Amino acid sequence: MTTFDKLEFGRSDSELAEKKWAIVSIASIPLIMTLGNSMLIPVLPLMEKKLDITKLQSSLIITVYSIVAIFLIPIAGFLSDKFGRKVIIIPSLIITGIGGLISGWAAWKMDSPYFMILSGRILQGVGAAGAFPIVLPLIGDMFKRDKDVSATLGVVETSNTFGKVMSPILGSFLAGIFWFLPFLSIPVFSLISVLLIMILVKKPKGDQHKLSFGRFLKNIKIIFKEHWRWLTAVFIIGAILMFVLFGMLFYLSSILEDDYGFDGIKKGLLLAIPLASLCIASFTAGKWIKDSLSRMKWTSFFGMVLMGGMIIAVLLSKKFIFLITIFSLCGIGIGAALPCLDAILTQSIEKEMRGTITSIFSSMRFAGVAAGPPVIAIMMVQGSKSMILLLAGLSAVSAILAFMAIKPEKEKKAPRTNPALE
Repeated sequence: MTTFDKLEFGRSDSELAEKKWAIVSIASIPLIMTLGNSMLIPVLPLMEKKLDITKLQSSLIITVYSIVAIFLIPIAGFLSDKFGRKVIIIPSLIITGIGGLISGWAAWKMDSPYFMILSGRILQGVGAAGAFPIVLPLIGDMFKRDKDVSATLGVVETSNTFGKVMSPILGSFLAGIFWFLPFLSIPVFSLISVLLIMILVKKPKGDQHKLSFGRFLKNIKIIFKEHWRWLTAVFIIGAILMFVLFGMLFYLSSILEDDYGFDGIKKGLLLAIPLASLCIASFTAGKWIKDSLSRMKWTSFFGMVLMGGMIIAVLLSKKFIFLITIFSLCGIGIGAALPCLDAILTQSIEKEMRGTITSIFSSMRFAGVAAGPPVIAIMMVQGSKSMILLLAGLSAVSAILAFMAIKPEKEKKAPRTNPALE
């Protein structure tokens, strides 16, 4: 039995074991998308010095990537429902690589590269819109059993969070050689993922649908009319989780360098500690929830309660070890919730509309990523207390939404929609 089988998604003759290399290939997408964004966070203070820009301007290097993706993700979801997942994913990965190449070239060769770097990041965001968000419906298409979908989503979120663990270390290492090298690494990672997807991922049956745009809009209306309560809750929670996570990372990266004097690889390793906790929690939650919607609800709820409690605890002490411990526990809460939200969506939405609905969810997550760093950068000027209260308040909102709006014992499958041409 291989190591992958021991991760244990069942016996060696299970559908999961048969598709293990396809899963590995698909998991490379969130890993690479995460590296392409989170890898820059520990390098932002260095970029501020090299480019002579403010904290707010440096935060925009993260934000523009996400803003573009917010608006394009639903379009990519519709196109993936209509034409197929691989048809959208592969060109999107190529565009991501080109965007990284433009940013890296500008930083390397231009005297005033800031706006060209932003242009490359915008193009990278265009590619990201058609890559990672399409992974969720692709997994839903690949497996017949809900518990196989949940287990694989746990692997995907683990890959996503593992990318976050590696990103501060790798970003700091590459920037230590040349400060712009993190940008130039993105085309390399994208090419690797393209090759893996092309070779190892087979096109799922029923991957293409005769879905007109008019019918697409009607289907969304049908689904939201029936399930607006829990869908809206899941979307808002996804945005809050990403806002808290990227806001926390931006804050921690800044204080590690400004208050404690850590930079380079040392800072990258310290940032990786809470992210490693998040990664382990995602993997464990993915295995634990299986196909139980009730477990999904309560695991996400208690994860968000833990997240909020740990954020409030930051007010108790500024000691270095205490802060790392608190942020690690906060990471566990976020990591436990993420695969639950993914699984709730993929198990409740029909295949024909799965790409669209999960893409809207991904847009909300990207909205949180986009808003986190600049909002925290602005609030850090006023002091950390108001920032912590904001993050704690948002955590409380997310926990209340999970408790009040997600009621799996009352939910049924989303209503059947008609994908026929009009």
